[in-house]
Amino acid sequence: MNTQEPLTPQQVQGFAALAGRLADTISTVVLGKPQVVRLALTALFAQGHVLLEDVPGVGKTTLARAIAATVRGQWRRIQFTPDLLPADVSGVTIFNQATRGFEFHPGPVFANIVIADEINRASPKTQSALLEVMEERNVTVDGVRHPVPQPFLVVATQNPVEMDGTYRLPEAQLDRFLVKLSIGYPDEQVEIEVLRGAALRSPEALEAVTDTATVGAMVRMAQQVHIADPLYAYAVRLAAATRDHPQVRVGVSPRGVIALTRAACAYALIDGRGYVLPEDLKTLLTPVFAHRILLSPDAQLRGVTAGEVLRDAIEAVPVPLPSGQPAPAGA
Repeated sequence: MNTQEPLTPQQVQGFAALAGRLADTISTVVLGKPQVVRLALTALFAQGHVLLEDVPGVGKTTLARAIAATVRGQWRRIQFTPDLLPADVSGVTIFNQATRGFEFHPGPVFANIVIADEINRASPKTQSALLEVMEERNVTVDGVRHPVPQPFLVVATQNPVEMDGTYRLPEAQLDRFLVKLSIGYPDEQVEIEVLRGAALRSPEALEAVTDTATVGAMVRMAQQVHIADPLYAYAVRLAAATRDHPQVRVGVSPRGVIALTRAACAYALIDGRGYVLPEDLKTLLTPVFAHRILLSPDAQLRGVTAGEVLRDAIEAVPVPLPSGQPAPAGA
């Protein structure tokens, strides 16, 4: 149970109001996808990272750029290509003849928000350059650790692995992303608005709603959200249900359970609550857990999806009630 001071109603409402303004601003260029925007902001406040996977042309990069534009901080974009090297991401140490010493030249990963565009077009060696910084917020070059600015968020986009010119992200790197989201095609009315020019406004033209110092304070507030002990147990049992599922080769790791509870805290606070409900965990289960599950070869051949496994987990694990007595499974 969280032992920090509980949030006041004024703090909770102030957080929700600012998060709402951020979402509204981003939604002026990312039309018709309010839940995707909310989940992306959830990752920002939970100190997580976002992986956007979808077909080209549906607004993945636009969403990433819009998040960067609404926060008054430093941001960089890395266009991943097959010839990109790890040093192009993290930086390099160069000998300065004038000072007769080595100097570190930071790479584009040294920013508050890093947009890793089409991350799975680069080689696995270059993809691995993000592993350390995503987990530890540090980059080690020639044995020297260099901290990145805070807050730090990686928003990566990738094309589906079935498309030409892509490399599959390794499980270790997928596990670094708090959520994996898919924007999807717009509905008819939204697409008509796009054609009319309603979405031609550039994300860079958006006015910043807040700054990095305020985002840092919001991150700390999200860590003070109350989670009852039965909900911790509920999250652990949901993960255990994926590990025991007959169609799963590798289930959700303990890091995945930590990610779920952290995301639930931020999600609840965006909703104007200083406490987590079972519904928060259920809502976040697919975006947080799905990319961490490895299905068995037989399940893949039969077309079983991670979403189906998670629906089975929700139905199998009883939901805790306020009284401490579990509700029927799937309730």
